[in-house]
Amino acid sequence: MAKTLRVGVIGVGGIASTHFPGWKDSPHAEMIAFADVDERVLNRVADAHGIELRYTDPYDLIANKDIDIVDICTPNMYHAPLAIAALNAGKHVICEKPLAPTPQEIKKMIAARDKSGKLLMTAQHFRFSGLAQALKAEVDKGILGDIYHARCWMLRRAAAPVRPGFILKKHSGGGACIDIGVHILDLTLWMMGHPKPVTVSGVTQAKLHKLPGAFSIWGGLIPPEMDVEEFAAAFVRFENGATLILEVSWLLHHKTTGEDMQMWLYGDKGGAHWPSNEIFTTHNATQQQLNTQLVRAEGGEPHAKECMAFAEAVATGKPSPVPAEQSLDVMAILDGVYRSAVSGREVRLKY
Repeated sequence: MAKTLRVGVIGVGGIASTHFPGWKDSPHAEMIAFADVDERVLNRVADAHGIELRYTDPYDLIANKDIDIVDICTPNMYHAPLAIAALNAGKHVICEKPLAPTPQEIKKMIAARDKSGKLLMTAQHFRFSGLAQALKAEVDKGILGDIYHARCWMLRRAAAPVRPGFILKKHSGGGACIDIGVHILDLTLWMMGHPKPVTVSGVTQAKLHKLPGAFSIWGGLIPPEMDVEEFAAAFVRFENGATLILEVSWLLHHKTTGEDMQMWLYGDKGGAHWPSNEIFTTHNATQQQLNTQLVRAEGGEPHAKECMAFAEAVATGKPSPVPAEQSLDVMAILDGVYRSAVSGREVRLKY
């Protein structure tokens, strides 16, 4: 079928490169315009992908009436203003994670979405991996029963992204908590069925990047102007009585090369681990402990699949594959971590 949806990408020098294959492979959409405040990056990337329409002002791209979908891949602090402008201009919006740095901004984005009647989606690509899809299918069948506790972490060893868009709060809104905490927390809440969070007790730390000679395997010496946390941990309570423990870090002295991302789910019928996709159950009548390994996992690059899923939803009238309301819950928790770290006590979430 002919591609009918025209895509404009804002911020093409970083994560956007993982989106390009999805737009190219989608039967519903095609990229027609790029925007980036760095003209050299803009021209280099646009030349590589044969894109003629180029803008150094992203709002000029948004004003282009020929564009149906705006893909926002900028640093975090620019997500909400650009997304709201795009929605107000009648565009569908897919936006890199986190959807916005605060719950209040996400609520404004949701209001703009509702007023426009367009789709809004957070690019939470881990949901689209074959392993996550396979485990989610089993969880939704009830194999774990009532999930009452979860543990999740995303830990890196000397692997901080040292670009200004990540390590300067004026661009990012936060450090490891908001950058990679959003990944594993979103995935865990999705698996749990999105219970409503009510309280958070959290801490943040900024210790290792201040040490002399502190470095990242992703960019050498860490710039001294870094002003965000490198570590965060939290304990979350939910309305249904469930609990969750979260740990994230860019620089932890952890036994891993690069990154360790794991999730444990515990229900009254069984437990599960991701990404190994093992399920643990107990047969009380025979006093047997049973371990099952899932083997079904569809392939495909997750970043590409999320873009294709969004284009399909727009083209066929389906709901957003990652509803903004779910991203609001995620950001409410992460915002709660920051507030709790400042106050030194548990905080109640009101949003």
